[in-house]
Amino acid sequence: MTLEVLVPNLPESVADATLINWHKKPGDWVDQGENLVDLETDKVVLEVPAPESGILTRILKEDGTTVTSNEVLALLDPQATQKTPDTSKVKARQTPASEAKKPARSDAPETALPLSPAVRRLVAEKNIDPSTITGSGKHGRITKTDVLDYLEEEPTPESREVKSKTVAPTQTSPTKAKPPQSQPQVLRPEQRVPMTRLRAKIAERLLQAQQNAAMLTTFNEVDMHNVIELRNQYKTRFEQKHGIKLGFMSFFVKASIEALKRFPTINASIDGGDIVYHGYYDIGIAVSTPRGLIVPVLRDADQLDFAGIEKSIADYGKKAKEGGISLEDLTGGTFTITNGGIFGSLLSTPILNPPQCAILGMHAIKERAVVENGVIVIQPIMYLALSYDHRLVDGREAVQFLVTIKECLESPAHLLLNI
Repeated sequence: MTLEVLVPNLPESVADATLINWHKKPGDWVDQGENLVDLETDKVVLEVPAPESGILTRILKEDGTTVTSNEVLALLDPQATQKTPDTSKVKARQTPASEAKKPARSDAPETALPLSPAVRRLVAEKNIDPSTITGSGKHGRITKTDVLDYLEEEPTPESREVKSKTVAPTQTSPTKAKPPQSQPQVLRPEQRVPMTRLRAKIAERLLQAQQNAAMLTTFNEVDMHNVIELRNQYKTRFEQKHGIKLGFMSFFVKASIEALKRFPTINASIDGGDIVYHGYYDIGIAVSTPRGLIVPVLRDADQLDFAGIEKSIADYGKKAKEGGISLEDLTGGTFTITNGGIFGSLLSTPILNPPQCAILGMHAIKERAVVENGVIVIQPIMYLALSYDHRLVDGREAVQFLVTIKECLESPAHLLLNI
């Protein structure tokens, strides 16, 4: 009996997917639940597990193919058995002499992960050593995108050959005039690669946000001295009790929720001619991945304590690194926080995440001279940015919202005591 391997049901918001990487080839044995192939959608990369154990008999959709829900990707024979070499007869005929001549077998574990057919073809065509490429797939597998990114960063074999053939000009005799030297060859490599589905969707949504919203940004600064002092005082005990580090993001999530409660319009969204006011707080946290920016959502973040927020963010970070983010993780959200400070950004204007009407931008903490009670002191300062849709949010609300976040962070007792 042959079993069909199907494309999983895609959500209504996802029309199709692109097949990017087969992990098995025809004739391979697969275990039930083992990932066979990666499918890239507009939002995430989906894994297609083997429905049963058996032999993969035929692949019907090759890398790069666009597929839709329930299309047949491959055929699997679940009644086949895994072949193992029968060495009983060989052992019966072996003599001590033949055993002595048997070459030693290395017990070292195989460390290299198998390459998909598309990746093998590409590295062979470009004469690349796969061990020099860092894989971004699950368990460190090398994807086709990883190879293309490597080619963009590293010189091609052709360019290396040209460089190796460049010979330094020889010295001429002092009695003879120097011949004119030829100009050194300037390499101007170019490479055209198709945009990934995720990158194309990011571009579409960012352009949509700028074209369909009256976006403005307001700025403020916050003195992080008290938050840093509180964090340093309790971070060791916090980690010992909860098994997770106490970061800054949980403070910003808590401060944002407090501000959203005071200004519910900023937690709302526009749907056609209607305003939708959300009575819950699903906070999106922007996360950078090798494939692009994604925004997983902390559901009912107002019900989470500091440890719950930190654990949820850490889980999302791990899943994003391993390519395990699901569509459900990215769906919804009423407000977004993005932290450009981890990359060293001092100031930026974050772009809205439609259909949300506001986004908070965090930045790097720098020591600056500030005036307190008429005295110049050095304090750790962070610039905050709030981008908002002026169709729904007035400037007064946006400024007061940002001031509320500033007050909560400069007096973190507000967050702990809920006052």
